Amino acid sequence: MPILRLLSLPVRAPLLTVLFLVAVVLGNHWQVVQPTFTSLYGVSSAWFWGLVLLQAEVVVVFCTMPDLLLRQVSMLMASSRVMTLVVTLLVVITSGIYLLKLNVLTDVLILASALLLARLDLIRIGVLPGARTCLFLMSAVVTGGIVAGTLLPNPTANLFAGGLITT
Repeated sequence: MPILRLLSLPVRAPLLTVLFLVAVVLGNHWQVVQPTFTSLYGVSSAWFWGLVLLQAEVVVVFCTMPDLLLRQVSMLMASSRVMTLVVTLLVVITSGIYLLKLNVLTDVLILASALLLARLDLIRIGVLPGARTCLFLMSAVVTGGIVAGTLLPNPTANLFAGGLITT
């Protein structure tokens, strides 16, 4: 019956379904924004989607494995005060410039919130996979949602095109 438990997971943990829907909406949003972004910054669409998926995977790794990740960073920072200062400045400056310059703070926060809520929902129902299994599960849900969102049409295309037709 393990396959039945796996198939009933979206019903038992509804926030996992919400995570998938959030990824669908973000994928559709990025599909709509992609032509403007690529023309404004002079980036090819392949680079755009590579960076978007990299950003999503970094959020997934940070939200699904915070204990392992923070333990390693803490051990690095505990080695000396200079390392503490260097790591703190590097993280704050790099993430601050990235999040503010590209206007992706809202996307990152929405995805991170949905991921953390999905993890809490899995813990609530007693499904405690290992860190790597959880990472692969969440990565599959988020990437599948983003791909599904890119396949959806532009939601505002019909609003503007309807005004061009005269009878």
